[in-house]
Amino acid sequence: MNKSPCCRRFLLAFGLLWICLAGSFAAFAQSSTPQNDRIAQLEQQVKSAQSSADNAWMLVSSALVLMMTGPGLALFYGGLVRKKNVLATMLQSFAMMALVTVLWALIGYSLSFGPGNSFIGGFHNLFLHGVGTQPDADYSGTLPAQTFMVYQLMFAIITPALITGAFAERMKFSAMLLFMTLWSLIVYAPMAHMVWGKGGWLNAALGGRFPSLDFAGGTVVHVTSGVSALVCAMYLGRRMGYPKEPMPPHSVVLSFVGACLLWVGWFGFNAGSALAANGLATSAFVNTHFAAAAAALGWVAAEWVRNGKASALGAISGSVAGLVAITPAAGFVSPMSALLIGAIAGVFCYFMVAKIKNILGYDDSLDAFGVHGAGGTIGALLTGIFATSSINPIYHDAAGNVLPSGAVDGNWGQLGNQFVAVAIAWTIAIVGTLIILKIVDVLIGLRVSPDHEVQGLDLSQHGEEGYYWELSAS
Repeated sequence: MNKSPCCRRFLLAFGLLWICLAGSFAAFAQSSTPQNDRIAQLEQQVKSAQSSADNAWMLVSSALVLMMTGPGLALFYGGLVRKKNVLATMLQSFAMMALVTVLWALIGYSLSFGPGNSFIGGFHNLFLHGVGTQPDADYSGTLPAQTFMVYQLMFAIITPALITGAFAERMKFSAMLLFMTLWSLIVYAPMAHMVWGKGGWLNAALGGRFPSLDFAGGTVVHVTSGVSALVCAMYLGRRMGYPKEPMPPHSVVLSFVGACLLWVGWFGFNAGSALAANGLATSAFVNTHFAAAAAALGWVAAEWVRNGKASALGAISGSVAGLVAITPAAGFVSPMSALLIGAIAGVFCYFMVAKIKNILGYDDSLDAFGVHGAGGTIGALLTGIFATSSINPIYHDAAGNVLPSGAVDGNWGQLGNQFVAVAIAWTIAIVGTLIILKIVDVLIGLRVSPDHEVQGLDLSQHGEEGYYWELSAS
């Protein structure tokens, strides 16, 4: 029986439609593979661009933090001592740039950031083994591990250099080198690992038992160095003639330039601790600047009330106090909180330097404890109050929901964690520094002879002078 013309037309149309659809599917299948490849390539380019931007910022930040030690701290401290000790004081900062770098490459980085226990890292990264150009995902997904390593090196350099302000004008250069070598390994490395390292007891980002908030080194850098400075000052005793003989800074101009360099370099110190070129870095940058400005005004105001006038030395000292105090909080607080932290630190540190130092009678030559120890402590505690998840949502529950950060968010328990971190930093600094001082004192002696102290460390320790004035024959 013949099929009707209508049926034949239907079958013909259906066949043509099937052929067209099959061709379309084949064409789509052929074109989808190149499209997927293009998407994957675009995603890789975006990731590469982000990595390049982050790496560039972190290398610049590393240079800025190194600039804080030399020339920043070298000039700041160098101007505060008497002219017969200027070179010796500046050389102490410069020596840390060399000494700590070698220690860091050999063992320091491994003890601070290598895998280990909750107290200190192990020997996995000894001699920088495994620290190459690929990221270490535990610390950053975009930075080469070597970039992270060299950035953290700059913190390890400036921290012991800060201590030199307490024993300025009276410690042997050889004793200083041995002391700083041991201090970097016995005090700094454990504290850095506990706060920032993998599995660290105080590490908030990687699930430490007592998660403390220390964005850029309030406890790791300033509390440990400041408290160790106080121990050094008390162990060595006062400089000859102190406090009866006046010992004013020989050049506040040098200190002024140094303080300005410290302020600028601190942007790498704090904003760089975001470990990325992102909004968190911007927040830390703004907070750093605001706190320094508020602290300078706070110190000057307190000084003005007490002495009837403001001084250049007070202004620069106040700015440094604010920079110290905002360091642990820089990536956790709002700009208005940063202003308040800075103002509190300026007044508090002035009180420590102008009153408490005189009451207790210790000779902290350049006020390393009054600024760094006191400022770092108050800054760490205030971080527990003013930290907010709206700036840095560091805490999450099991479902990924953001949890409150500090007391202003309702998390008063964070203040307790900050107290624990501060107490640990004080304990390690006091005990470790005392042990190291005793070892160095027994082995080679700590203090220069009275004759050498009177002569000045420039000549007695290094055989040169910072200033030569030739009298013209007339």
